[in-house]
Amino acid sequence: MQQIRDESDFDQLPHNIPVNATIADIEEKKGFIDYYKFVIEVKTKGGSKYLIYRRYREFFNLHQILESKYSPEIPDRTGPNTCVLPSIPGKVYIGNKKEIAESRIPELSTYMKRLLGLPTWLLLDETLRMFFYQSDQDSQHRPQALRRLRPPTRKVKTVKPNMDIFSSPRAEAMFDFRGNSKTELNLKRGEVIFLLRRVNADWLEGTVNNQTGIFPESFVKIIKPLPESDSEGEGGGHTYSCLRCLLLTPSGVETRDVCVQEDLNIQPTHKDLLSRMRNVFQVEDIALNYRDPEGDLIRILDDEDIQLMIKEARGQQGKINRPVNQFPWELHVTLTSDLSVYSTEA
Repeated sequence: MQQIRDESDFDQLPHNIPVNATIADIEEKKGFIDYYKFVIEVKTKGGSKYLIYRRYREFFNLHQILESKYSPEIPDRTGPNTCVLPSIPGKVYIGNKKEIAESRIPELSTYMKRLLGLPTWLLLDETLRMFFYQSDQDSQHRPQALRRLRPPTRKVKTVKPNMDIFSSPRAEAMFDFRGNSKTELNLKRGEVIFLLRRVNADWLEGTVNNQTGIFPESFVKIIKPLPESDSEGEGGGHTYSCLRCLLLTPSGVETRDVCVQEDLNIQPTHKDLLSRMRNVFQVEDIALNYRDPEGDLIRILDDEDIQLMIKEARGQQGKINRPVNQFPWELHVTLTSDLSVYSTEA
């Protein structure tokens, strides 16, 4: 049966209760595992609007919690109220992540619309309110596009030949540089890069050959610097952290610095790190390791080992000189079958 909201009850709701939500766009998050977040514009009963950023799994977790509380089909439900919840699109395990996220937009928009149209007592549920609550992280994030909220006829500012080109902040590549991920530019010696912002003390973001990404400042010569307002922490965009990775093989050691949009304090999962390292080094049968304070190589088998690695690395922070944006821990990647690397003999 269709559930009808009691208008008198609705009038008594607080003004900060969300009553409508629309997906404005999707944004790719490039971390140890790349994924997409939905940019959601939330409207409250009082008429205010704000943006929140949620993954599909957060939608799924919300639905499971609400079902356990209110679904009449749950036999062990303890609450006094029941409510028929709208259906949520199911999980998809195979396919292009961007295409999957795009295809979910209309379904999740319908889900939120129906969810926020249910009886008023459900809108007061703490789990539901926290899902639509704008956290400090939400409020500080600057959206990239908002395609579904802005008109498609927006004018894009371009650099005009022989006019703006000599006044734009720019740099010249002094060496070739090959990026390790989609977030990093590939540079060839002699190319001119138009600078967009400073990411941190060591990395810049810029555009070359119609591609935008980040690159180390040490590979370029600054021709015209960025304005002071675009210094670290003031650009409003993403900040990047650098992870030092070493592949140990019988033929030698290969070192990579991988940049991710993750905070230096994050504790990634063993599964995510293993997947990322397979992609970075293009080797499938690998194991993750770290060096303890005595210099011995320790194999990482689960999330508890990750926690121990990070704890020990933080204890060594004052003893090792690292760039400000580099993780205090390093990953030593070995072949699973190569046990010779664990020898502690001098």
